[in-house]
Amino acid sequence: MERLLIAPTVGLHVEWLEAHAEWGAGVHEDGFGVGPSDEVESAEGFAAWVAGLAARADRATVRWIVEDGRVQGGIALRHQLNEVTGHIGYGIRPSARGRGLATWALGEMLDHASSLGMGRVMLGCLGDNVASIKTIEHQGGVLAEVVDKGDRSVRRYWIGLVERGDGRGTPVS
Repeated sequence: MERLLIAPTVGLHVEWLEAHAEWGAGVHEDGFGVGPSDEVESAEGFAAWVAGLAARADRATVRWIVEDGRVQGGIALRHQLNEVTGHIGYGIRPSARGRGLATWALGEMLDHASSLGMGRVMLGCLGDNVASIKTIEHQGGVLAEVVDKGDRSVRRYWIGLVERGDGRGTPVS
């Protein structure tokens, strides 16, 4: 089985739409970077959205998690801290969950963050998202705080990158 993190490409429009559809209408897919005004169904709209992601590459590294040619999810590294969402967001399509894809992709992205000279990154997840909690903690996440958001809580974690090895990391292509 071949796993890759790849830059968004119009060449995977159909495969991306299959993953996107699996989340369901109105459900947020972390890691894909889709905004409420993005039109991704048509070839033209999808191409414009992919071009927009590429144009923001100086602010964020967005990668699709591809396994044997199927888009299984996405992961995004914001190069500057966003106090609400942290540095990294990711999501795995429902049919591909529970197989370690998020843990693998997060590890790859942490190496990339290290190669950019980042010393640590913040990640957040909903307090009841057990799978994401395990993923973050497996990659060295240390709980910094739990923030009450009314009807839900958000857990915020820091992951130090210096202790991930030589500090150079592995480039994400």
